[in-house]
Amino acid sequence: MGIFNLGKKEREDNEEEYVELDFNPNEESGKVFIKVEKMEGYADSEKVQKDVRDGYVVLVDIKELKEKDINELKRAITRIRKTCLAINGDIAGVGEDWIIVTPEFARVYREPEPTESEE
Repeated sequence: MGIFNLGKKEREDNEEEYVELDFNPNEESGKVFIKVEKMEGYADSEKVQKDVRDGYVVLVDIKELKEKDINELKRAITRIRKTCLAINGDIAGVGEDWIIVTPEFARVYREPEPTESEE
């Protein structure tokens, strides 16, 4: 391997092997990026998972899937929730038709539930 091949490694069988570098848009600029997605089917949960793994906060419109197939929506949210647990992220419902999904560096604020003495 020569000095000019710093971005790639050569294997013995002359195949080139590239090293994947992590890119987190939030680290580079110091800003938090929010993506808005629409979930029209179970397959859209994969896009949401990818976005949150890439460091985006994702606001997801679930209205269409909720009206079409509530069981498919439950499966999709369960899949996204498992990803959140794996990356130490957060997920919460926002109203009836939206969810918000965050990576590790962000949390969804939840109002503390009132105690009996406050009611």
